[in-house]
Amino acid sequence: MRYSVSEWTKSGSPWVWLNAGAVAICVIMVVGLLGLIAIRGLAHFWPADVLQATYTHDQNRRIMGEMVQQEMVPAEQLRGAGVQVEDGVEAMRRDLLKVGNRDFLPADFFWAMDDWVVDKTYPEMIMAAERLEWGNFYGYLREVRENGETVARHDGYDKSDAYMEVWDEFQRRIDRVLDIRDQILEIEKHKIGSINYEIERLRLKERSLELKQSTDADAYAEIEARRAELNADYEVLQQDLIELYGRINRDSFTAEIADGREVEIDIAKVVRAFLPNNMGTGDKLVHYGAKLWEFLSDEPREANTEGGIFPAIFGTVMMVILMSVLVTPFGVVAAVYLREYATQGFITRLIRIAVNNLAGVPSIVYGVFGLGFFVYFLGGSIDDLFFPEAKPAPTFGTGGLMWASITLALLTVPVVIVATEEGLARIPRSVREGSLALGATKFETLMKVVLPMASPAMMTGVILAIARAAGEVAPLMLVGVVKLAPSLPLDGNYPFLHLDQKFMHLGFHIYDVGFQSPNVEAARPLVYATAFLLVVVIALLNFSAIAIRNHLREKYKALEM
Repeated sequence: MRYSVSEWTKSGSPWVWLNAGAVAICVIMVVGLLGLIAIRGLAHFWPADVLQATYTHDQNRRIMGEMVQQEMVPAEQLRGAGVQVEDGVEAMRRDLLKVGNRDFLPADFFWAMDDWVVDKTYPEMIMAAERLEWGNFYGYLREVRENGETVARHDGYDKSDAYMEVWDEFQRRIDRVLDIRDQILEIEKHKIGSINYEIERLRLKERSLELKQSTDADAYAEIEARRAELNADYEVLQQDLIELYGRINRDSFTAEIADGREVEIDIAKVVRAFLPNNMGTGDKLVHYGAKLWEFLSDEPREANTEGGIFPAIFGTVMMVILMSVLVTPFGVVAAVYLREYATQGFITRLIRIAVNNLAGVPSIVYGVFGLGFFVYFLGGSIDDLFFPEAKPAPTFGTGGLMWASITLALLTVPVVIVATEEGLARIPRSVREGSLALGATKFETLMKVVLPMASPAMMTGVILAIARAAGEVAPLMLVGVVKLAPSLPLDGNYPFLHLDQKFMHLGFHIYDVGFQSPNVEAARPLVYATAFLLVVVIALLNFSAIAIRNHLREKYKALEM
């Protein structure tokens, strides 16, 4: 049986196929975007081979580094830049090389025309070393020293047993330095940090007594006695630090860099060293896993262009959790009032219009409101009432985790209100009437029947709120997020969760690394990696909320029948 085009159109089939095609295109675009971000970001942690070559355009100097990027440049553009291009050539390839050694060379990245890079080789003995500062180092390991005295040396360019002995000695001393560095970190950040925190609390307690004009000699004596104990503990830890720093700074190594110079570097500045051209696939996979774990678990260094982003992950998740805890009850209570208790008239319609309009207000407006009302007005008032001893230094009168969470809760509460109202509206009136007929009060009906049945809709609102809040950056820049936070807002010091403390956020970290970094080329891969991680974190938070919603939906499905 044949159908005409008009009949086929009236059947609705073209619109079904158009919708399916639109969905397919959207899915392909999303998957392609995520794939691009993932490849560009995660490839950064793979140990790339190190090239050694001669650069003929610069007096045949030797260069060594990683190949980062290749691109074709039109001949006309090259001629305009003063580069001689043969007739008939339409484009030439140029390579972006990461040559490292920022403290010894003019720049750690440079563009080189591929035709001028000759004698390309990948020697097995070229070393790559990641450092706490000045970025990567590339060169030939020559000597290991202890207190200025040579412990082991090798002068050749070919792999040999003698060289591997020097290399093994170098690795042993790196392991030793890493162990000492962990001990120093434990003392400085945890033990001394706890002492300083308690000393500051004692100072504030003493200042509070002074403001109250207290004459309690026992209270002052107790403070002084405790302060003396803490100072004694501090002196012991300080001596331990002096001894550890003396041990960590004794070792150094010398290496030959691309221009033939031998330079000396403290091993204390090295994070890891490896021979990328001598690594097999298995070794590279192990190295890749270690780098990826460092990225997820360590703190940033080198202006956020090296190291990890754990503080930003922690801050993002903590803020979203606090925001969800704050926005859910307020949004649900507002929706219940509007749907179940408020008289459905002009005022109620006006409130609903206002709620819908709030959902479209730019996020930076919420940030300005949070800064003016929450931080300056409310936080300043809290400081005046409860923390006068800390003034003029603000406690809650400055940006922090609490104000950031409340600001984002205010930003997302319209979403929760609308979703919860829709859920309440879908509950049949007969369910309410049946509960009331059995003798339940209206409040009991609401709490034991209506709200449990509407809980999946509430979770839908929370899911939408999480998706929006986790990626917001503009308001957070005004109410608590910083480039680098010295400590996490959750630690072992009372009261353990420090709501007044500033924190790091993945979204702001992407902005800072991408647009404020002094080394753009070094930062670019981390922008992709952090962006991909932010998407993963948001997805995990959403999946957790979706799992809870599905559980609630299955639990109360029988009530809907």
